[in-house]
Amino acid sequence: MAYQVALGQILVEGGRPQANLERAVKAVATAASRGCRIVVLPECLDLGWTHPSAWNLAQPVPGPHSDYLAKAARDRHVYVAAGLVERAGDRLYNAAVLLSPEGEVLLHHRKINELDFALELYAIGDRLCVADTELGRVGLDICADNLPGSLELGHALCRMGAQVIFSPSAWAVEPDHDQAADPYGAEWLESYGELASIYDVTVIGVSNVGPITAGPWEGRLCIGRSLVVGPGGQVLAHASYGADAEEVLTVRIEPHEAQAKGTALADHVASWRLTASRRPSPTRLAAP
Repeated sequence: MAYQVALGQILVEGGRPQANLERAVKAVATAASRGCRIVVLPECLDLGWTHPSAWNLAQPVPGPHSDYLAKAARDRHVYVAAGLVERAGDRLYNAAVLLSPEGEVLLHHRKINELDFALELYAIGDRLCVADTELGRVGLDICADNLPGSLELGHALCRMGAQVIFSPSAWAVEPDHDQAADPYGAEWLESYGELASIYDVTVIGVSNVGPITAGPWEGRLCIGRSLVVGPGGQVLAHASYGADAEEVLTVRIEPHEAQAKGTALADHVASWRLTASRRPSPTRLAAP
């Protein structure tokens, strides 16, 4: 079954949860008006990734921030995948939720492959799961969980039967980054492409835009460039690049059934890797 997905590439301002959540809700409304079944939103969209305001402003999940998004999901009768900063006892997590059109939490992920310096703020995640929905069997992870060096997490979701993986993200560059000379995103194309090619899964990563104003990466710019890679490794959508490239991009996807399951996957994966090793190196990623 094919359906429309919205990539909510919104501005996220560090330490300003109300303004950020209002932008997220606006993106949900825009997505619903375009007939989308789900809107995917960025990582840590309430407080900003690694922003120190998390020590004081992070909320539990479920809690006020997830409830705000759940109401938007109910009001517009769409699914919402979103990254939030979670307070759980004396720990903070870089978390994400998948909300149903009824506002229920269907999936609750905590980022596992957090960057080393970010572990001063966030605890390492403790779960990996999928859910059966009207959109197919879907998985949820966060940003660096899908880096080439940690792609076993994505492989695990695919082995659990995920047909689509939603991945709230926060992709940032140095302020003097030259997009024409060094186009951003090759690592995501590599890892998303591997999962999509082996398992016929669709992988959707959505980043925020705007400057990082505090924390270890203060001064860097989040630049969007949200990405959808579909079955066979086909790039279905690549959003705009830039600290001011706020947009809601719509893309049609069609989830596929798994090519193999259980132990049969071992031979399938081994065959793909053998074939891939004989292919020429991929061409350089073009600038937008």
